[in-house]
Amino acid sequence: MAEQLKGHIRGTHWLVVLLVIMVSLAGCSDKQGKSMNAGANKQSDSGTRIVKDAFGEVKIPINPKRVAGIYLEDYMLALGVKPMVQWYHPSWGKQDYLGMPDADVPLFDITGSFEPLIEQNLDLIILNAGIDQAGYEMYSKIAPTYRLTRDVTTNPAATLRTVADLLGIPEKVDSVLKDYDQKVADAKLKLDAAIGKQTVAVVRLDVGGKPELRLFGQNNAYTGMIYKDLGLEPFPWVKGIEAHEVISQEKIPEFTADHIIIFPSDGKWDSESNKKAVALLDDPIWRGIPAVKNGHVYKLERSHWQSGGITANRMKIDDLLQFLVK
Repeated sequence: MAEQLKGHIRGTHWLVVLLVIMVSLAGCSDKQGKSMNAGANKQSDSGTRIVKDAFGEVKIPINPKRVAGIYLEDYMLALGVKPMVQWYHPSWGKQDYLGMPDADVPLFDITGSFEPLIEQNLDLIILNAGIDQAGYEMYSKIAPTYRLTRDVTTNPAATLRTVADLLGIPEKVDSVLKDYDQKVADAKLKLDAAIGKQTVAVVRLDVGGKPELRLFGQNNAYTGMIYKDLGLEPFPWVKGIEAHEVISQEKIPEFTADHIIIFPSDGKWDSESNKKAVALLDDPIWRGIPAVKNGHVYKLERSHWQSGGITANRMKIDDLLQFLVK
């Protein structure tokens, strides 16, 4: 969902969001003392330090306790740190796979008021690379704010290290990555033994608006790890796609991947709102492709397949082992 976040909070959408933010902040001038001017103060006291983010230098607490990681909750939890809020969008929901009860970790609707963030009296806000500079500046009015660079967010290990450093717990990274790397190595051996060079493709069933089948590319931020880290053989079309592309109806008969992983863009497979889109999978053209006829289409849940975090990737590995290793 990092790409969804990036795609939907830019452009005209932010014009609406910014108006809402300014209204929510208007009565909170007492909170504005937390604002910071990135790079303006090079002198740090014993409780703060200067770090460089995507937009410049930022003064942050050395050991922040009350932290919001917008779409970075996966990494915080992997490091044993509970975020103060959890990312939410009214159309897409939240990161259900993380299992954070709303009552324990309040929802923060990224399309609405910033009041939930203000109420948390935050020490630090960490932002994914999907946030543009206008949005970043608004978050910075609430608490010291660090926005990750794009090159970091395309690498889960680099993201984990950056988040851990910002939280003041860099010593926790190595054990988390050691366990993760071992899981990847073990899975890679099992998957290679099970399917070898049989081709694999990841498809999202877009359920909002016009139903479509969208093929995820080899470098997709969510699913590229199944090729890069696990060594699965991409279906040839996948190699020519950076993020994702719609598969046209005319091309479906040529979609001859040996194994297809598929999940809905929103909700669950049995959601009432998804019935029209799910009906695409009953089309004779779809039912005629090799993976369908051979029983090699795996209908999985969307939440962790639309995230590139450490926890999400571990869950993807579990899915692949369950369905591909007999």
